[in-house]
Amino acid sequence: MNSNKKHILILVIALIAINFLSSKVFERFDLTADKRYTLSESALETIADIDAPIIIDVFLEGDDFPSEFRRLKKETQQLLEEFSAENSNIIFNFINPIEDDATRDRNIEQLTQRGLTPMQLSVTESGKSSKAMIFPWALASYNDQTVIIPLVKNKIGATQQELVSNSVQHLEYAFADGFSKLTKPKRRKIAILKGNQQLEDKYIADFVKKIGEYYFIAPFTLDSVANNPQNTLKDLNTYDLIISAKPTQAFSEEEKLVLDQFTMNGGKSLWLIDAISMEKDSLYNPSGSNVAIPRDLNLTDFFFKYGARINPELVSTLYSAPITLAMGEGSQSQFQHLQWPYSPLAGTNSSHPIVNNLNLVKFDFANPIDTLKNNIHKTVLLQSAPLTKLEGTPRMISLEMVTKEQNPQDFRAGNQNLAVLLEGEFESVYSNRIKPFELPKGKDLSVPTKMIIIADGDIIKNDVIRNAPQELGFDRWTGQTYGNKEFLLNAVNYLLDDNGLINIRSKEIAVSFLDQQKIAEEKTKWQIINILLPLVLLGLFGFVFNYIRKKKYAA
Repeated sequence: MNSNKKHILILVIALIAINFLSSKVFERFDLTADKRYTLSESALETIADIDAPIIIDVFLEGDDFPSEFRRLKKETQQLLEEFSAENSNIIFNFINPIEDDATRDRNIEQLTQRGLTPMQLSVTESGKSSKAMIFPWALASYNDQTVIIPLVKNKIGATQQELVSNSVQHLEYAFADGFSKLTKPKRRKIAILKGNQQLEDKYIADFVKKIGEYYFIAPFTLDSVANNPQNTLKDLNTYDLIISAKPTQAFSEEEKLVLDQFTMNGGKSLWLIDAISMEKDSLYNPSGSNVAIPRDLNLTDFFFKYGARINPELVSTLYSAPITLAMGEGSQSQFQHLQWPYSPLAGTNSSHPIVNNLNLVKFDFANPIDTLKNNIHKTVLLQSAPLTKLEGTPRMISLEMVTKEQNPQDFRAGNQNLAVLLEGEFESVYSNRIKPFELPKGKDLSVPTKMIIIADGDIIKNDVIRNAPQELGFDRWTGQTYGNKEFLLNAVNYLLDDNGLINIRSKEIAVSFLDQQKIAEEKTKWQIINILLPLVLLGLFGFVFNYIRKKKYAA
């Protein structure tokens, strides 16, 4: 008896000790193969110093969600629980803004005005189809600031399951990016180059507004190079990145030397270059045609020395964005979306963080980029589809071609490079050359730096309607949203090494779904199996048990 009491006492003490230790020690274990619930270091850094509540309202709530989006809600909730476990100031709520019929219309209008547009979904359950509306957004508020966090990652042609898979993979980046906007002060400076007839401000307004959420932005003209190039270079070196958006006037040698030395001093650059003079708007004339001619920007030797060459040819492809034209006469005319080979839709299979899980990017009158052999590391970011042909210039471009059927046999040039990342120690364009002006501390070799060359200036150009800039990448005629803005933002983030957030995009998460069609087709079979099979097994067990029992005790 004493021994039993002793064992019981030891057990009680052990249980008390285990409970005490478990209250003092907290640990979470991620047993998933892809470590989807293990937050990256970059994501943890965004919440490490938060000392006041961040209130997150998630609108991904509702009873009539399709199963795929219920999965997205669950993944969002679990991710926010991980953030909250790391910092208790992360507080989140799930809200259904259209649950109450009395306030439904007002809530939809208010959310839409704030930029939280609803999404219409097709719901297929038990073989029946219906429609549902959701708001795939979250609002995060911190110290009187609020940011919008998108929860759905659109991709052209994706099914709802693929849409949710892309979105789940994007969730950690979306929330970490939102927290970073709220908690991290701006540090880096971007110069938008002027003076070589780049795009007007209204045509780059949407993208400039977007990067203005992360960085300081200012225009920078190179006009002062003619009078005081040294001082211009000194001023330019105070910036971390330059963006030249579709220049149309040639650069002087003095301007090129200033830009070259900016690179030698470690400056980053994003070049959006048109090697062909051709605008889609110039086709909307009585003849419906115009001539595409080469555009000399005096940058050929500039990029050649760095390891790239933009060829003055047009990329024409069968995998392209449509052009919308009014077909017919008078009151009988109708707008139609017609194949337009000069608007390539570019993508890539690369897992590079700039383009990983990226929607297709729309180009207009793009040019091919050749990469040249030197010590610079080159990464092709975007390419045209394999069914591509190259057209030399000068060339007459006419809208009449939309009425003619294209022969796939003519499109044999294969994938063409449209955007290339260059990284490394760049050799100066003016090394071993006579310089256009004296530079006392000029460099012939750069510190490690980066630049991106894109062979089209229109990918940064937003539409302007009634003098109001529209969203970059959105086609108001087809309702499609292309990946232009996200691609350019990722490019800028990567060039500026922005807190490592860009690397979160490389995280691969596999999401499995049930086949709804197969469920509907085999529903009855599995119901019968689940109901009858246990009864059959139970009856069989009873029969065998009684048989053995009778045989054993028969004598």
